[in-house]
Amino acid sequence: MGLNSKIIFHLMGLLLLCNGFFMLLAALVSGIYEDGATLDITLAAIVTMLVGVLSMFATRGHKKEVKRKEGYIIVTFGWVVMSASGVLPYLFTGAIPNLTDAFFETISGYTTTGASILNDIEALPKGILFWRSLTHWIGGMGIIVLAIAILPLLGIGGMQLFAAEAPGPSADKLHPRITDTAKRLWFIYFGYTVAETILLKLAGMSFFDAINHALATLSTGGVSTKNASLAYWNDKPLIQYIVILFMFLAGSNFVLSYFAFKGKVQRVLKDEEFKFYFGFIIIFTIISALVIYFQANITTDTPGYFMVLGKGESAFRHALFQVIAVITTTGFVSADFTAWTPFLTIFFFGLFFLGGSAGSTSGGIKVMRHLLIIKNGMLEFKRTLHPNAIIPVRYNNKTVSEHIVYNIIAFFVLYMLAFIIGALVLGFLGLDFQSAIGGAASSLGNVGPALGSLNPVSNFSGLPAAGKWWCGFLMLIGRLELFTVLILLTPYFWKRT
Repeated sequence: MGLNSKIIFHLMGLLLLCNGFFMLLAALVSGIYEDGATLDITLAAIVTMLVGVLSMFATRGHKKEVKRKEGYIIVTFGWVVMSASGVLPYLFTGAIPNLTDAFFETISGYTTTGASILNDIEALPKGILFWRSLTHWIGGMGIIVLAIAILPLLGIGGMQLFAAEAPGPSADKLHPRITDTAKRLWFIYFGYTVAETILLKLAGMSFFDAINHALATLSTGGVSTKNASLAYWNDKPLIQYIVILFMFLAGSNFVLSYFAFKGKVQRVLKDEEFKFYFGFIIIFTIISALVIYFQANITTDTPGYFMVLGKGESAFRHALFQVIAVITTTGFVSADFTAWTPFLTIFFFGLFFLGGSAGSTSGGIKVMRHLLIIKNGMLEFKRTLHPNAIIPVRYNNKTVSEHIVYNIIAFFVLYMLAFIIGALVLGFLGLDFQSAIGGAASSLGNVGPALGSLNPVSNFSGLPAAGKWWCGFLMLIGRLELFTVLILLTPYFWKRT
């Protein structure tokens, strides 16, 4: 049986239609603020939607069946196609005239990495800033999860797509029907975005800044409308605490949010991953806050640091903000953590590899995988002492199959191998040691800020063109959980079966 190529191109057309619709929203914002980019963004939307319509029309006689192999192709190429079309608003408006830079900024958006090549964000038209935030929001929950809510209208089942795209080692279903699952996830996602927008506006942000930061927070993308990111509001702690809350929610499993809204709070509190996720944040925040308070080279007259409530509150707030921003891979910046102490530079680099919860919009390895690897490692001591005993790994009081444990170990090994190769390539392209390992870890984990010349108060504009394309590839495989993309590079995948 060969590939059902028509369904692949048909769905690519559907994704382009969706992308074009979101571009029209950006054009609307551009028109409201009269920033001069309205016609160019509208033209980008028309071109994108036209290609989408032609693709759907040319493949209208497709077989309405998506098998696992087609699912992986649709997910991977869906992200590439969305990124390729997403460059048009940047190119047509001249906001980013270089194709390499435009593609880097776009794929950084859809993969919710938040790394940028822009040196003066505040000079961009409002419509382009909104489009930049929208690319995060679209990619956050997953363009494929969005698409499978529409697929029943076309008579297509979407379970294969959800299995390929859903973030984390498992895809907990809220409802037996996958389409209803997608709708519920998107409803929670949208609701959180609206809630954060309102709260940020009430806390002192302009409506435009509020909605852009809400889009970037819930997607764990982390782009800002300000050159200084959230450090721009260091004199308004309430704004940063609101962002902290929603970064925490975005980095937790959205299924748990659903259960909490249904009144099943005990199910949330008993979830092992959630307990470790919350525990990690508390412990790492305390460590960071103490180091900042006693060792960081910050004085009381430093703008934004010790205003309003004093040194202790400021140390705690910046520690909590940066710990959550890095763990959830949101990448917002309230301060340059690489300038605090060498210990905290290494400490935060280690957090690049943690990631948020499975079933969240965050990147990284994910807390659940770390938890199961640690549990399996500890059980190896028991198995060594009792070689004939059957001692399974348990999670939430349920036995985890050996297949899942092996899959997670393989993922971890592959992830670290991808990081090493990623850093080697960046080193080969001329980056220093800190920049190379920081850029590779940040891109693969979809974190955003990195180390060295790519630190939180700098950006990726200094990378050579080849480095930008390479980091874009690392972002893609990191966002799509490695296997989804890398399996396409194996000869076995393309054999006719």
